Amino acid sequence: MNALTASRLDTASDPLIIAGKTYRSRLLTGTGKFKDLDETGSATAAGGAEIVTIAIRRSNIGQNPGEPNLLDVLPPSRYTILPNTAGCYTAEDAVRTCRLARELLDGHRLVKLEVLGDPKTLFPDVIATLAAAETLVKDGFDVMVYTSDDPILAKRLEEMGCVAVMPLAAPIGSGLGIQNRYNLLEIVENAKVPIIVDAGVGTASDAAIAMELGCDGVLMNSAIAGARDPVLMAHAMKLAVEAGRAAFRAGRIPRKRYASASSPLDGTIG
Repeated sequence: MNALTASRLDTASDPLIIAGKTYRSRLLTGTGKFKDLDETGSATAAGGAEIVTIAIRRSNIGQNPGEPNLLDVLPPSRYTILPNTAGCYTAEDAVRTCRLARELLDGHRLVKLEVLGDPKTLFPDVIATLAAAETLVKDGFDVMVYTSDDPILAKRLEEMGCVAVMPLAAPIGSGLGIQNRYNLLEIVENAKVPIIVDAGVGTASDAAIAMELGCDGVLMNSAIAGARDPVLMAHAMKLAVEAGRAAFRAGRIPRKRYASASSPLDGTIG
């Protein structure tokens, strides 16, 4: 293997950059729904994630002294902690939660914003999301924002100053996989910030498809934590994200209706 080939195969030569920081892994993982903190730590390590989301309203990261602290198994010295506003249904609650996270994490600026519209579908309330994003950006936060797969809305959030846009593939926790790849393609092709699929991934092939479409990363929790073997599934997701990204960079062949011989017939004997 020559040096050029080795460089193309090395994930370090194709980094994910968010808010000016470089990451080798394009798999981002959540920390909820695992049976205990040991499983959380083991699955996170198996997936190779460098960015981990933490639901501030549901997880103890120091606000409850004497209780198990998630940061003991996912130390900020090793992982980029991504506080999220899971469970917030108003812009005001989301902004308040982000400010609490900043206080708990000594001025931490990177947050994942999600403002939900209703408890049944967990679809985002896009009007409230826009309002919260505007406030947080003005307040100095680096906002990674969960949103619908609407290309126009994704562009508005980018123009507002969000450092990453995170369209859903399907409803949160549904495992349905990517339901509208054409919208995702439109978002990716017009974006100047990272596009990270968030919500709906069910298995490794879903993650690979997202990456083959040109998405910059995939964030997931339920698909790993809810698997029969979460640690093994995390490993599978790691490989799928890497394979999908490599396939996107390599460039797939065009789809055709009919066969095309692998070996040319011109010049054959006979």
